[in-house]
Amino acid sequence: MKIARINDVILEDLVKVLKKGGLIIYPTETLYGVGVDATNDKAVGKLNKYKKRPTGKPYSIAVSDEKMAGEYVHLDKASKKIYKTFLPGPITVVSKGKHKTAKGIESESGTLGIRIPDYKLVRDVVKKFGKPITATSANASYKKRPYKIADVLDNLSASQKKLIDLIIDAGELPHNEPSTVVDTTGGDLTILRQGEVGLKNKNEILSKSPENTKNFAKELWQKYENYFGKRAIIFALTGEMGTGKTIFTKGLAKAMGISENVTSPTFNLEQKYASKNQKINLFHIDAWRLHDSSEIEDFGFSKHLSDKSVMAIEWADKIAEVIKKADEEAIIIWVNLVFEKTENERVISWGVTK
Repeated sequence: MKIARINDVILEDLVKVLKKGGLIIYPTETLYGVGVDATNDKAVGKLNKYKKRPTGKPYSIAVSDEKMAGEYVHLDKASKKIYKTFLPGPITVVSKGKHKTAKGIESESGTLGIRIPDYKLVRDVVKKFGKPITATSANASYKKRPYKIADVLDNLSASQKKLIDLIIDAGELPHNEPSTVVDTTGGDLTILRQGEVGLKNKNEILSKSPENTKNFAKELWQKYENYFGKRAIIFALTGEMGTGKTIFTKGLAKAMGISENVTSPTFNLEQKYASKNQKINLFHIDAWRLHDSSEIEDFGFSKHLSDKSVMAIEWADKIAEVIKKADEEAIIIWVNLVFEKTENERVISWGVTK
């Protein structure tokens, strides 16, 4: 493993490492990323070992410009508008892939996330290399976001460190959020993760009855249902006692085809519900009595993520840091319920937030 200060970096040296199937740690406008040749199966296998990430979880890629992006994904009107307006910048655009990358880069459904970083060194490297490199964060899965090299190395095992060929050290980066992730494959723009760039203001509705709350949960499920089986889906529910978090979950369960009566998981802390056809499981979790956010692992949180399960987590703000770390593995929809003027009225706001 070699560490080079950013002022001493020579592009040719970086390209040589990538051509040999090497793994590099590099700075971006958001945080430190880890890059390998996105068209090299062996290099991507090395990356999987580094990230301790099972096969089947896709990676986004960094390209130099829109023209290179068009070589690897199909660009529609919605995606082209994002490219023109926001890129280069901290946005990942998910499009239908052309199947030209290594195995495991595209999602199982054939979609691919594209980054054009607002960081000249990265674009220069990709341009000189002539092929895309992976654009995933340099931390191992569920570990601390890497804003300095120590954040990376202090959270790696000896075996993971041996996989690194070259580190580009640019010092401590500004503590920006990760890239915003948008999906245009459905024709409309869907935000999968709200990051450094905010593309939408918070959505808000007024619920005048428990039935309204249930119906809203159904609408929200229908918006993200097509991602079921591709990524874990987390409904992170916040709000005071009695605002309707369990009522929301009842509506969510009904929309998922679950006929079993949904009750508050306050005493069991987690309830599992299955749809009639047994194809969808909903894990209903109450974080209120957790003394430490790490205790969520006692309920198999990481396994739920890797199984691409659906979770409804009440009092999610108590374990917000753990949930945020899952933003590469899951679509996280934050739902906040607030009392309004009358007894049954609630203001419900939601968003795929940071």
